[in-house]
Amino acid sequence: MRRILFILFGIIALGGLGYLYNHSHPSVGKINTASVATSTDGTVSVADLHSDYNSSSSTEKARILIVPGHEPNYGGAQFGSIYERNLVVEIGQDLQQYLQTNSNDQVFITRDTQSWNPTFTDYFKNNWNAIIAWEKISRQNESALASLGTQTAPPVNHNSAPINVALRLFGINKWANENSIDLMIHLHLNDYPSHSSKVAGKYSGLAIYIPAQQYANNPTTKAIAYAVFKRLSLYNPISNLPAESAGIIDDPELIAVGVGNSADAASMLIEYDYVYQPQFVNPKVRNLALKDLAYQTYLGLEDFFTKNTNVSITFSYNPTSLYAWKAPVTGKNSNPEDIYALQTALLMDGDYPPKGKSKNDCPHSGTFGSCTSAALLTFQNKNGITGEGVGGLKTFNLLSKIYAQN
Repeated sequence: MRRILFILFGIIALGGLGYLYNHSHPSVGKINTASVATSTDGTVSVADLHSDYNSSSSTEKARILIVPGHEPNYGGAQFGSIYERNLVVEIGQDLQQYLQTNSNDQVFITRDTQSWNPTFTDYFKNNWNAIIAWEKISRQNESALASLGTQTAPPVNHNSAPINVALRLFGINKWANENSIDLMIHLHLNDYPSHSSKVAGKYSGLAIYIPAQQYANNPTTKAIAYAVFKRLSLYNPISNLPAESAGIIDDPELIAVGVGNSADAASMLIEYDYVYQPQFVNPKVRNLALKDLAYQTYLGLEDFFTKNTNVSITFSYNPTSLYAWKAPVTGKNSNPEDIYALQTALLMDGDYPPKGKSKNDCPHSGTFGSCTSAALLTFQNKNGITGEGVGGLKTFNLLSKIYAQN
């Protein structure tokens, strides 16, 4: 049986250059389809993944490699003093902890905020010439690979990665193939071209990139991406950048997802939201929001492996109690973590975002504004609570009763 490796991607910093689909953060850059390596015959299937995950053998586990986007000290989107490449490490480390609670998973991570995992440092050093040769040979396959599918151009424009960054990404795909890796997940936050790093932008929302249909790892990746997307989109908006509005996007040029059949593993790249969104900017709620993204990703993976289709918002989670408030929320000066928990409860209740608004208008952010105020009023009116204004003990006690904290 093949073993699973989730590569939570982030290892592909294009320092300073725009990366995906013309976004201005350096990341999974393209080398056009001519520059892809040929896959071996070990492409992972859905059946392989389910078989490994549910195996009674102690040696058959889901091998998971988490690769936070970009390189340790280089590349990625920036907003003020906030760096994408650092935040995605937090998501990756939290996801690693969640996955390690399941004995069916064996979890690895490619880097932290300071350096590569020694396994990858050594692999790049000891196999650099082999990686270069492998990438060069792959260029010969461009015409044949393009003819396998109708999609020959990405849905959005990609900027090129510096060659060493691109080669390291190809190197990760090569390492994954050599080590029977089954699933790669690349973790990113978004941005778009010409956007100032000092002013919040106009787009918001998540998107998941998967291999184009002509690539062998497309079907398995699509099945996993759908399960993860289903979870994440319960809480988070879908990207309103026009080219990403489908939510799950086939792309023929991203090295990270196995361009040109360079990856046997199922390989997806998650753009969780835009780097300037309030849940990332506010230090009082940032860690909670990142942990929540990791948790929802974990739940989506569990849904795929256990074939769960009963997907719903989960309010409380032991032992971390992600969504626990400490005091009633009475306005914008309340604790941001309490506001975040309140927004979660109102999401569960169907009141948030309020009528006439979308999740793009009203992010799950820990920021109290008109969206939260209107949603709270809707909840109060539904439950006959009057005379409390924005909030109060009656509202808090009823929410606590309905959505009991653990």
